[in-house]
Amino acid sequence: MSDSKEILTLAIEIGKTLLENGGEIYRVEDTLKRILSAFEIKNYNIYVLSNVIFASADEESQNACCMIRQVPLNEIHLGKIAAINQLSRELCAHKYELSEAWEQLKQCRKIPAYPPFIQSLSCGIGCASFCLIFGGNLLDAFCVLFLGVCLQYFRLNQKKKNASKFMVNIIGSAFLTSASLLFFQFNQYFPQTILHQDMIVTGGIMPLVPGIALTTSIRDLFNGDFLSGAIHLLDALLTAVSIAVGVGCIIIIYRYFSGGVSLL
Repeated sequence: MSDSKEILTLAIEIGKTLLENGGEIYRVEDTLKRILSAFEIKNYNIYVLSNVIFASADEESQNACCMIRQVPLNEIHLGKIAAINQLSRELCAHKYELSEAWEQLKQCRKIPAYPPFIQSLSCGIGCASFCLIFGGNLLDAFCVLFLGVCLQYFRLNQKKKNASKFMVNIIGSAFLTSASLLFFQFNQYFPQTILHQDMIVTGGIMPLVPGIALTTSIRDLFNGDFLSGAIHLLDALLTAVSIAVGVGCIIIIYRYFSGGVSLL
């Protein structure tokens, strides 16, 4: 393997790690360009989309090479992004040889996610906080805390099985709506307490809402990355539709059998 090909391979693998963990398009492109320039690679071209990287180097020499990497849309891992950013700075400062850089990249990729218990508890606390922000009471927040923990455990379990994200969103939102209606029906036996079924659903579905995908698509569109922006926008819209289908189907079924949904 020539030096230019190995350097390009290292750069594109760094870019892939950034992109698959939530890195922004223009930052991935800038990182690749800086690394190639630091290693004195000339006549290179970098083109990054939301789910693929195209790169070429030394196009006018005998060592010309071109590479493509497919990058699946994945969960965001800010720890890996921070580590890769630091690695790219050190590479540009010529602190590592190629062999050392590959070893550092492997270490960055091995950074683990938080344990499932921490992720689930954090999800539950986040759902409860959103419920309070949107006007729910403490009893609503307590119910959402429990549902948020269950929802995150379900999402993590389905992620291990490589289940479709959209099916997970449909089932997850349907579960939240069903549980909120169950809590509401049970609450009718205790008139001294008040549960708001709509607030429970609103707070519970927040982890499913594609806020990052939507803001990323808008940023890409404003930066002129129209194809990447369209990909993220389509992902956000399909995710929103999945959530609406899950919530809407349960409410329609409930309305059909009970005559209506009381949102108190």
